[in-house]
Amino acid sequence: MTSFTQKTAPPAPSFSDLFTPKLLTVLREGYGLSQLRADAIAGLTVAIVALPLSIAIAVASGASPAQGLITAIIGGFLVSALGGSRFQIGGPAGAFIVLVNTTAATHGMDGLILAVLLSGIMLALAGWLRLGTFVKFVPYPVTVGFTAGIAIIIGSSQLKDLFGLTLAAPEPGPFLEKLPVLAAAAPTADWHAFAIAAGTMAIIFTLKRYRPGWPGILMAVVLAALVTALAKLDIATIGTRFGAMPAGLPMPHVPVFSVEKVMDVLPAAISFTLLGAIESLLSAVVADGMTGRRHRSNCELVAQGAANIGSALFGGICVTGTIARTATNVRAGAHGPVAGMLHSVFLLVMMIVAAPLIAFIPMAALAGVLAVVAWNMFEKHAFWRLLNASKGDAAVLLATFGLTVFRDLTEAIIVGFALGSALFIQRMSQAASVELGAPLVRPDEADNVRARVPYDEATGTRRDVVVYRISGAFFFGAAATIGSVLDRIGDQHRALIVDFSAVPFVDSTAAHTIEGLVEAAHRRKIAVWLTGLSPANEAALAAHGVEPPHVYVEPDIQTAQTKALAMLDGA
Repeated sequence: MTSFTQKTAPPAPSFSDLFTPKLLTVLREGYGLSQLRADAIAGLTVAIVALPLSIAIAVASGASPAQGLITAIIGGFLVSALGGSRFQIGGPAGAFIVLVNTTAATHGMDGLILAVLLSGIMLALAGWLRLGTFVKFVPYPVTVGFTAGIAIIIGSSQLKDLFGLTLAAPEPGPFLEKLPVLAAAAPTADWHAFAIAAGTMAIIFTLKRYRPGWPGILMAVVLAALVTALAKLDIATIGTRFGAMPAGLPMPHVPVFSVEKVMDVLPAAISFTLLGAIESLLSAVVADGMTGRRHRSNCELVAQGAANIGSALFGGICVTGTIARTATNVRAGAHGPVAGMLHSVFLLVMMIVAAPLIAFIPMAALAGVLAVVAWNMFEKHAFWRLLNASKGDAAVLLATFGLTVFRDLTEAIIVGFALGSALFIQRMSQAASVELGAPLVRPDEADNVRARVPYDEATGTRRDVVVYRISGAFFFGAAATIGSVLDRIGDQHRALIVDFSAVPFVDSTAAHTIEGLVEAAHRRKIAVWLTGLSPANEAALAAHGVEPPHVYVEPDIQTAQTKALAMLDGA
């Protein structure tokens, strides 16, 4: 078989490249007081942002404020210490609110913690199996539609506390069931609560626009608590709803479980795993784009797994990389993972020192914070761009968005990914093509050829040799179309040249198509030449028996054409 020069492929990443935490990399580079100072400032900045967010997300998730802080402290520390990103900040995330709330309502708090523990194990296994690369293949319309759907659900879940509504029965979870119940409770609205929520949102938006470096969320929540306390407003607070905050971390313990309980919560654990992997790696990609660094996706999944296991052992909820806090960490000048570890330490100090004060935070203020989170999560410009980009992208976007809001988050991810994959296959199959050609007859041999072989006077080509040039990915989506063209070789053809120089890869379906073509050609006594094969494509075809002596293999069309003509003219 003829060989030809190929570019040398870069060496595969080593085990240490894939699984060495970025913390070790940073420490090996040299770590001094200046780097520690930068990380300490960034860690404190992120902790100030994370304190009210962790509490608000936990409360909206059906957990306690303490569980939110425990998740940020334990999970955040392990994500930074073991992760594959220099700047990732872990903790409770808004994307999990619906899943966590539903799981807690269905299986109880023990079931939720067990699901978090199982999710941690699955995330770690996914990292060890090097599946992180594949998680990043989720189509962009799926992530935008999914995130926008979650934003709608989070926003609707805060209406009760935003307006201080009093419900006669527990608030329904499903979106369509929730809205009529909230509308029926409209006469019970407490305008003091609404004023606190609106004021909280106004302060956050105003400071973000005019003083973006200030901790707007924390300042808004503190001011709301002061106004509520000084004015003696009769509205719900963390203290009235959840009681006193613990001034420290609980002792770790393994949740009670049985085979039946594991099977019950397994679907929720799988949902946590899928969403956690997508959210954390998306956050790491955002950090890469802001800093020019590259994260280690598989190492990051292992760290996310360890963080969720640690959070569950301390009674916390789901941990994932958080885009807003990670971006804050980068903007604050963090040098490396120590910033994320210090953010957890600062949160622990705040929890110990400020535990009695946290009880005064009004629920309306937390609802205002989450309303802002929902507004920011809904990527309005990206949503409208995708709607106008193409019908296929719009269909994937709307299907994911609709299923997220009206059905189920896991179902939305699976269906969205399936539609996105089908759209990709359809586009790739359209991009693949086959071009028909034939060898030209040289002027010095034209008279001789005319006398002996089929000859096309109009085009000056021989009709007994046919050339097909395939371009694009030759895979199952394009195999039928390309195969139907290749099957058109006629009885007058004596040689067939198929060029693969513009084919990046050949899958088994395509190889089977070529195998059938070669067999049909042999039955009609037509010689087959293959040209421009890369080593990978050559191996794929050889696995199906498409190799010498059944076919001739040459590096280019010109060489194959010369040998084909010599063979035919000499016969």
